[in-house]
Amino acid sequence: MSILVYVDHFQGAAKPISWEIMGKARELADRRSVPVIALVAGQNVGNLAADAIAYGADKVLVADAPAFASFNAQAFTAALKAAIAAARPNIVLVPATAGARDVAALAACELNIGLAAECQALDLDAAGNLLADRPVFSGNILATVVFNSPVQMATVRGRSFPLPARDAGRTGEIVPLAVSLNGLAGAEEILSFDVTETGELAVENAGIIVSGGRGVKGAEGFAPVRELAKTLGGAVGASRAAVDAGWIPYPHQVGQTGKTVRPDLYIACGISGAIQHLAGMNGARVIVAINKDKDAPIFGVARYGIVGDLFEVLPALTAAFKTKLGR
Repeated sequence: MSILVYVDHFQGAAKPISWEIMGKARELADRRSVPVIALVAGQNVGNLAADAIAYGADKVLVADAPAFASFNAQAFTAALKAAIAAARPNIVLVPATAGARDVAALAACELNIGLAAECQALDLDAAGNLLADRPVFSGNILATVVFNSPVQMATVRGRSFPLPARDAGRTGEIVPLAVSLNGLAGAEEILSFDVTETGELAVENAGIIVSGGRGVKGAEGFAPVRELAKTLGGAVGASRAAVDAGWIPYPHQVGQTGKTVRPDLYIACGISGAIQHLAGMNGARVIVAINKDKDAPIFGVARYGIVGDLFEVLPALTAAFKTKLGR
């Protein structure tokens, strides 16, 4: 028995959520006295295998081949299935990221494994079975999923668990994993990857997010939002209304049809608080709302609220933080 962790990565760098999950897997495995086994699939990924051990894995199964150089859902699903057969886990944890969530769903269907998607908390019952908490009904209810299958799989949202400390002194076993593709790699063709380089921190990885909504009134209205985010070392977010208006690109969108975020601090500026937006950010530890409308729904979920014009409030906050932080 073991806990298997799927390590997601892009262009040679692991996504932080992979190590967040590894830390949680280590905690659960220690409670059950079972090993943590990681799966790393890609090309020239030896550094990631070493990192997996440093972050808590006891063994790493490595599928290293040209077929895994670019993401291919069928090929990576075959790798996950091979890892499950080799590791014989009763718990499988996968990042809820683009691509990885597809791999988890495909493997779960093909192997008849119960899957709890988009989880934000994990625990064990008295018998050592997985308990997975996930939001339902746009985040208004938190459901605990229990399993009746011997293998239990969950995809996990980013920032659900703290990033563990990297221990370069940890030792573990790195084992090549044989994966039979049987033509699967050729069933999909990747024509190209288009990466948008904004020079800004991605909202899904941010501990602080400053978001703008319809109240910013235009693309230029994001200037004070960006300035506050820069001062705090955070990311710039946006509501769907601002994105649909063309004021800011889609990667900044927070909400049911955008990114789900769990920052330590979320500052909503000129955002009314539609339920679709709240579904993407109500997991924030502290929410601050700035809005001219004292009856805006966002104040119902905010710990702190400022009724005022964001174009007056944000520059004042930025100046105060610059003084406080010495910036």
